[in-house]
Amino acid sequence: MFGLLRHRCLPKSAGGLFASRAPLQYRALQAQAQVSKREGDISDAFASLSGQEFTPLTPEYAELKTRLIQGREDLIRQSWERLLKDLREEIPLIVEQGSKIIPQIDFKDVDDAPEAFSQELRKRGVAVIRGVVSQQEALGWKEDLRQYIRQNPQTKAFPPENPQVFELYWSRAQLLARAHPNMLKAQRFLMSYWHSSNPETPISTRHPISYCDRLRMRLPGDARFALGPHVDGGSVERWDERGYGLGKVYDNVWKGEWEQFDPWEASCRLPVESDLHQGVGACTAFRMFQGWLSLSQTGPFEGTLLVNPLLAKATAYYLLRPFFSPKRGIDSPGAQTASEAITESASFLDADNWELDARQSSWIQGATPGRGQELSHLLHPHLHLAKSMIHMPTVQPGDYVAWHCDTIHAVDRIHKGAADSSVLYIPACPLTEDNAKYLATQRSMFVQGTPSPDFGGGVGESAHVGRVGAREMVELVQVEGARAMGLAEWDSAEEGLSGAEREVLDRANKVLRFYD
Repeated sequence: MFGLLRHRCLPKSAGGLFASRAPLQYRALQAQAQVSKREGDISDAFASLSGQEFTPLTPEYAELKTRLIQGREDLIRQSWERLLKDLREEIPLIVEQGSKIIPQIDFKDVDDAPEAFSQELRKRGVAVIRGVVSQQEALGWKEDLRQYIRQNPQTKAFPPENPQVFELYWSRAQLLARAHPNMLKAQRFLMSYWHSSNPETPISTRHPISYCDRLRMRLPGDARFALGPHVDGGSVERWDERGYGLGKVYDNVWKGEWEQFDPWEASCRLPVESDLHQGVGACTAFRMFQGWLSLSQTGPFEGTLLVNPLLAKATAYYLLRPFFSPKRGIDSPGAQTASEAITESASFLDADNWELDARQSSWIQGATPGRGQELSHLLHPHLHLAKSMIHMPTVQPGDYVAWHCDTIHAVDRIHKGAADSSVLYIPACPLTEDNAKYLATQRSMFVQGTPSPDFGGGVGESAHVGRVGAREMVELVQVEGARAMGLAEWDSAEEGLSGAEREVLDRANKVLRFYD
């Protein structure tokens, strides 16, 4: 048994205790080293970035699709027609409002969020929190990162000839940003919009963990990091009984009742296996929100994020799309080979032109095992992605942008701005037993300086000059930041905890080997 920091004797600055106990525990952490994934960069996570074409999947997927809807074919067809009607009505409203549709709130107001903001966040699945950290602090972190990269020219990045996305996880700036008290508070605020139908579900949204992700420093003119509409957290896993099916996350969609699908229900997400094919960059932790902290002033068309603010409806659509084919306009029932002109036509999109396949094919449009779920106008025509993907409003350094884990998102195809578009990817992850297991593995890799568990393996930052170590980390951050990194014991005796929260804190402490 070992422990880095014990909450029962933690002072406000935890560094002294860690320093006195560190040598033995540091060796113990090193002994926990896990086998990393193969080496890779962000292009390995997506078929489009790696040059891979979409093709039919193996026959087992036709059988899987058949099982999902068997005996409910009429209900599925009726559900699809209702969904298409709703999309026809709502997408023009989204196009009309543009970036104004994205709900925004000042960090100083999160303790008393306006109801209008809350309603829009639940509906849209995306938000901007202004001023989570000061502009001065955010810009200072960006300069620290530039210095770290200059000191370590061996840093892996995509594309290698003109880096935009860096395989960095353990820089001082990233560690400080993730552990910042305001960042942790912003994550707690966002995760409070989730709920569990079972109050005994062992989960805590009030105790976020740090999921250590990459960073982006996109330069003006870049067109290589042209990541189109996609959804993270797996691809084929969403349809697979061994994936999202373990929690019955989308069962209402498979029952022909997509309106009953609740994207904010947390308890069903805990059993999910989101990486059945060991993809490089495939997320295995439960991220309620993906997100990034801006280190730049960045506006639309300046290398920024786009989202589809339909959440539940868009999710239901990309789940149901593989079961249907148009009667007219394409050459084969699985692939989408219609021209742009035909795809845009009202007759092609009309519900009467789409029928539930009598015999399910092995196509799952945009899904590739081991890669992220991708979408396109040709494959998912009713979403009108060319128009319904909405730019983030202009953000300033220190603003935090977050989007629900089911949300379709993309980046500008070309960075047409005049300055860098830089962000630290920082999602919001609740404390669960499985997330604690992820944290334990991540903690070992932090100590070694190798890449974070979900990402491409290799030597990473193990020989980087200026890398922050575990001893230094706990001297730099407050105890909540250390806990989020798995470097300090959770306080299960904290006042005001529910029984489920107390249980998951105790489970996490055991997983992290703070006690048996």
